[in-house]
Amino acid sequence: MGTERASEARATETNVLRPGEWDGWWDHLIRAFGAGPASGEERELDKSLTEFDRSLVVRDGDTVVGTAGAFSFRMTVPGGESVPAAGVTMVSVAATHRRRGVLTSMMRRQLDDVRALGEPLAVLTASEPAIYGRFGYGAGTFQLHAEIDTGRVTLALPAGTDEVRLRYAEPADVLDACEAVYAALVPLRPGMLARQPGWERAGLLDPESERDGASALQCVVAERDGRVTGYARFRTKLGWGTSGHDGTVTLEDLAALDPATDAALWRFLFDIDLMTTLTVRGRPLDDSWQYLVSDIRRCRPRLRDSCYVRLVDVGTALAARTYQTPVDVVFDVEDTFCPWNTGRWRLTGDSKGASCERTTDRADLSLSVRELGAAYLGGVTLLSLSAAGRVRELRRGALTEASVAFGSPVVPWLPHGF
Repeated sequence: MGTERASEARATETNVLRPGEWDGWWDHLIRAFGAGPASGEERELDKSLTEFDRSLVVRDGDTVVGTAGAFSFRMTVPGGESVPAAGVTMVSVAATHRRRGVLTSMMRRQLDDVRALGEPLAVLTASEPAIYGRFGYGAGTFQLHAEIDTGRVTLALPAGTDEVRLRYAEPADVLDACEAVYAALVPLRPGMLARQPGWERAGLLDPESERDGASALQCVVAERDGRVTGYARFRTKLGWGTSGHDGTVTLEDLAALDPATDAALWRFLFDIDLMTTLTVRGRPLDDSWQYLVSDIRRCRPRLRDSCYVRLVDVGTALAARTYQTPVDVVFDVEDTFCPWNTGRWRLTGDSKGASCERTTDRADLSLSVRELGAAYLGGVTLLSLSAAGRVRELRRGALTEASVAFGSPVVPWLPHGF
């Protein structure tokens, strides 16, 4: 019995990854996710982006049985502020070491470290959504997927669309221009990430093993008045059926600075020769094409969870964003995993700024930090969470007041995984 306990203790000791240990650490991660071998290009990029001082490893003897990491991001919040956020990533536990506290030990160490670094937020994308609620993460953004029948769906285009010039370009040759477009959009939508050095390369990854028979990555840039105002990266896959051509365009990324540019790029994707389906993944819920198409039913839209948000420092996080309408509300917050957040917080704010401080005043709303994370970026309402029994109103009228204030005029969106 004593030997078993000693082994279990060793298997839950969490340490910082050393550079020379990366290959074994990464190999464990790939196996845990059931993935095939990564391409050399992908492996090299992932290693170059790894922040070793933020990467954790758990071993049983010499065997890696747990991994976790974080990236130092800045995320846009309602009001346009860019807030430090830990991008939690590379979380895995060996199938041989379930239910031994490995994940809990890594989450404990990681959130303690995030707090020590002064980052008020932690965010992640979950391969298994059921895992992270107990650690205080709430689903704060969602994304839109669609399979558009471009042979039967048409577009109603805004004025100025024909003034936009499109041209093919090698993705790497126009990377700087495309990144400038992306950077201009980051402050305008909650949930977007300011691209850190090296991350621009992720959008160019193009291993042949992951194309599933489709073309190499292609890029079209849009120009108005001599400057790049948008771009689309995509792949094409030719197919033939009994009635003739049946090809598919798969959109990887699209960004535009104005409605005419946006419409011109969507028209281009709809009109590529020999293609009858446009596959769209990971787009914002308010993506413009939905309001251009002639028949939304033939686009087969569907919803999926995307970014999970965790408030590591409730006061700092709530004070970092602005609010649609004036708000003065006291939250009674429960946070069993990060108890420093537990207690009453008075939030006062409006469209110009906010403050959030501890208080002994009577609470107006009672909820856990998970609900605050879900509502934080403005895409999930406190009223909806209350209807699910997850927020309790203690002062009449406080729920509507806070729910409206927490909203965002632009739907939050995480533009890419990490």
